[in-house]
Amino acid sequence: MRSEGADRDHRRRPVAFVVLALAALLAFIAKVSAAEVIRVAADAPGKPFPHFWQEMFGSGHATLAMRADYLRDLRAVKRITNFRYVRFHGILDHGVGVYTRDYLGRPVYNFSNVDTIYDGLLKNGVMPFVELSFMPPAIAANPYDRYAFWYRPNVSPPQTYGRWAAVIKTFARHLIARYGINEVSKWYFEVWNEPNETFRGDTWRQQHTYFGLYDATARALKAVSPRLRVGGPATAHAAWIRAFLHHVATHHVPIDFVSTHAYADDSTRALFGRKLPISYNDRLCLAVKRVRREIDQSALPKLPLFITEWSVMGEGDARDTTYVGPAVADVIRQCDGSVQMMSFWTFSDVFEEDGPNPGPFAGGFGLRAYGGINKPSYYAFQLLHELGHKRLANPSDNAIVTRTRTGALVIALWNLVDPGVKGRPKTVRLEVSAVSPNAAVALQCVDRKHDNVLPVYRAMGSPRYPTRKQVAEMNAATALPAPRILHLRAGVLTLKLRRNALILLRIHAVRSRTPGAAG
Repeated sequence: MRSEGADRDHRRRPVAFVVLALAALLAFIAKVSAAEVIRVAADAPGKPFPHFWQEMFGSGHATLAMRADYLRDLRAVKRITNFRYVRFHGILDHGVGVYTRDYLGRPVYNFSNVDTIYDGLLKNGVMPFVELSFMPPAIAANPYDRYAFWYRPNVSPPQTYGRWAAVIKTFARHLIARYGINEVSKWYFEVWNEPNETFRGDTWRQQHTYFGLYDATARALKAVSPRLRVGGPATAHAAWIRAFLHHVATHHVPIDFVSTHAYADDSTRALFGRKLPISYNDRLCLAVKRVRREIDQSALPKLPLFITEWSVMGEGDARDTTYVGPAVADVIRQCDGSVQMMSFWTFSDVFEEDGPNPGPFAGGFGLRAYGGINKPSYYAFQLLHELGHKRLANPSDNAIVTRTRTGALVIALWNLVDPGVKGRPKTVRLEVSAVSPNAAVALQCVDRKHDNVLPVYRAMGSPRYPTRKQVAEMNAATALPAPRILHLRAGVLTLKLRRNALILLRIHAVRSRTPGAAG
C-alpha cells in the first residue's frame, strides 16, 4: 500500500526527469557552442608562405662558436629547421683578436679565430649573418667603455671613423680571399648591435654616433665589393627606423636591408612611445607591422625587413615550457607578410651574457637546455617546420592552415595561455571540405604530457650537471613519436587542446573540386 507521500513523489518524477534531461541537453549545447569551429576548404586558393621564422637563429657571442657543445646544438637545430643563418655578437671583440697594435702602435691583424668560427658554421651548412661588433679596444675612443655582459665587450665609438673603416675593409678582404666573393655575397653584414642601448648619451647623440658609424661601415664594405650586403640599424625596441631611412636616403648611403629587434615582453612605452593596453602576444607583431609601414612610406620602400632578435615572453622561466610553441605559432600567424626573416633568440642555452650557464632550465632563451637537452620549444619548431609552402586564409586566431607541394593540408592549432594565467582546455571542431569525408588525419602534439622534458628532469632529481647518459635518456623520453592516425567523420574532427598545447595535423587525401584551384 503506497503512502500519500509516495504518490506525490511518483507524480513529481516525470517533471524532475524532464528538468534533468533539459539541463543535460543545455549543458551539451553549451559545450558544443563553446567549441571553436574552424572551417577549411582544402581546394581554396593559397598565397606563398615562406618560412621566415626559421631562416635564421641568434646565439650569444662569437667565441662560443668554437665550442663543441655550441656546434652540437647548432647541428641539432639545423636538422629540425634547416635554418640558413646564425647571428651572434662580438666578431670584432678583444677575445677574437682580430685587431690589436704592437709595442710601436702599428696595426696587427689576426684572423685565425675568425676562420675557426666561420669554418665551423659553413661545415655544418649554416652561413654567418655578420653582426659587426663590438669595438676593438685598440681603436676605441674609450677603451674602458665596457658593456654589462659577462664577457665585457667594448661599446665605445671608434677613435676615428677612418680607423674603423680600415678594420672593416681588411676584415672583408680577408673573408673574400678565404671563402670567395660568391660565398660571402650570400652573407649579410649588420652594423653594430642595439646602438640605442649601447651608445651613451641622449637619443640625438646616440643617433648621430650610429649614423656616422653606419656610413663609414657601409661605404667601406661596398668599396671592397658592391656585392656585399649591408644594413641596420639593429636597434632595440624597433626604434629609429624612420630617422635612419631618412638619413641613408638623404646622404645616399648604401643599404640592402633594414634590421631591428623586438621582444614580446618589451614594454609598450619602449615599442610604441607610450603605455598602451596591448597584450604580450600582440606587441611584437604590431611593432613589426609599424616598422614595415615606416619602410613602405620611406624613400626606400622595397628594402627587406629582418627582425634580427626576437623571442616570446619569458616570465617565470616560460621559455623552458610548452608556452613557447603556441606563442611562436601566434607570432608566425600575425607577422606573416610583414617581414622577410626573423631570428629567434636563441637556438641554444650555450650563452654567456650573464656568465657561465647556471644549469638546465633557468629560463634561458634557447631551444636546447644546458647539456643538449631538447626543450618543448625544440619540438615545437620541429612541428612548425612541417607547415606547407602555401597559406590558406582563415579567420581563426588559433590556427595556421597551409598546403604542401604535394597537395596535403598541414594545419597548426594551439591553445595559448600566458604564464601565470590558469587557463583551460579548449575544444576545436575542425570542418574540412574538398577532401574525402573520412580522410585519415596524422596528428602530432607538444603539450604538458607530450614531448615535455620538465617532468622527466624533475623525476631525475633535477641534476644541475646532468651526465651524458641522463641527457640521452631525457631526449629519448621526449622525442616526437610517429603521428597518431585519426579520421574525419563526415568531414569533421573534434579535438581537445590542453593549456599551451600545439597540435599539427596533416591530411593527405585532398581532392580538388576545380582543376587547378589548389595552388
